[in-house]
Amino acid sequence: MVIMERTVGDIAVVAIEGRLDANTSTVLEAKFLQMVDQGSLKFIFDLSKLDYVSSAGLRILLVAAKKMKALKGKLALIQLTDNVREVFDMSGFSAIFSIYENEADAARALA
Repeated sequence: MVIMERTVGDIAVVAIEGRLDANTSTVLEAKFLQMVDQGSLKFIFDLSKLDYVSSAGLRILLVAAKKMKALKGKLALIQLTDNVREVFDMSGFSAIFSIYENEADAARALA
């Protein structure tokens, strides 16, 4: 898994590439918590290059959503691949997260 981060205004954009599973989810969790500790309260997770997400990966995304809710922050997901969208739909996570087609739509929603 590769994690690429950049900042657009006050929004942290985190692009995740590869597989988000039991072996890699702790890396994403550590990166996310580090960014929160540094003051980030608005996140866009770009999943356009995420090939696979396991239950461990879903758990980390849920942890991130709960952390943002507790801190009155915001989190959005964009560009889910078909495989990942199917997992989100089957697990009910599509109803939990704000999911957008592109970064511009997500950024407007987080503003």
